[in-house]
Amino acid sequence: MTAIDPTTLSAEVPVHRTKRPDWLGLALALALGIVVVIPLLVVAIWAFAEVWRYPSLLPQEFGFRFWQATLARPDVWNAMSLSLRLSITVTLLSALICLPAAYAFARMDFPGRNVLFLSFLASHAFPKFGLLVAIAGIFLNLGLISTFWGVVLIQLVGTLMMMIWIPVAAFQNVDRAMEEAARDAGAGPIRVFWSVSLPQAAPTIFAAVLLSFVGTFYETEGAWLIGAPEIRTMPVLMITYINNQIVVQYGAVLSVLLWVPSFIALMFTRRLVGSGSFAKGFGV
Repeated sequence: MTAIDPTTLSAEVPVHRTKRPDWLGLALALALGIVVVIPLLVVAIWAFAEVWRYPSLLPQEFGFRFWQATLARPDVWNAMSLSLRLSITVTLLSALICLPAAYAFARMDFPGRNVLFLSFLASHAFPKFGLLVAIAGIFLNLGLISTFWGVVLIQLVGTLMMMIWIPVAAFQNVDRAMEEAARDAGAGPIRVFWSVSLPQAAPTIFAAVLLSFVGTFYETEGAWLIGAPEIRTMPVLMITYINNQIVVQYGAVLSVLLWVPSFIALMFTRRLVGSGSFAKGFGV
C-alpha cells in the first residue's frame, strides 16, 4: 500500500474558514430598511384604519370603509383612467421615437453622433423644476397648458434618456456573428433585424419600456405644472387630498393603489434580470 504524504493531503483538502459577518453592511441595510419600510408600513396601516387616536401605536378599529368611500368617488376613477391613458400614450410615443434613434446611435456613425447622444442627458443635468417652468412658458404661448397633449409632451421629455440609453446598450451588445451568419444564409437586413437582432435586445428594451411606463404613471411635477387645474392624475389627486387636509385615509388608499404598478413592474423586471438577458443587454 502506498503511503500518503500528510503534507500533500493537507494541501489538497480545502480549508473552510468561517466568514465574519459584515456588521457595518448589516447596520446600513437595517437603517435603510427602517427608513424605507416604516413609512410604507404606516401608510398601509392608515389605509385600513377606521379609528386611530393618539397616543395608541395601532389603530383601534380596522376596516374597508375608507376603501369603499375612496373608490366611490368619481374623481378617483377619472384620475386613474387619465393616468393609464397618459402612461400608455407617452410610452408608445417614446418607443416609436426613441427605439429607431437608439438603433441609429448603436449601429451607425454620423456627424455629431456623440454630441446628440449626450444631449439626451441635458434634461437631467439641470434642476428639473426650473426646466419645467421654462417649458411651461413656451406651452402657455402654444395653448398647451391644462391639456392632455401638453402633459404628454412634458412627460415624453422625461422618458427620452431612459428610452435612448438603455436600448442603445442592448443593440450594441447583440451578437454580430449571428447577424453575419443570417446574412450569409441569404436573409435581408429587415429579416436579420426581426429574427436575430431584436430577439436578443428585446428583454432589455422591454425593461426600458416598463420603467418608462411606471415612471410616467408616477410623474407628478410636470403633470401638476402643465396640467393643472384640468388634468389631475393619480399622484396629483393624492397630493390634492393631502394638501387640502381631506380625510387622511383617502390619500393612504390612493397611495396603496399607486403601489400596484410598481409591484407588477418589479415582478417582470425580476424575471428579466433572473433570465440573464437583461444583463447581456448591458454587456455584463
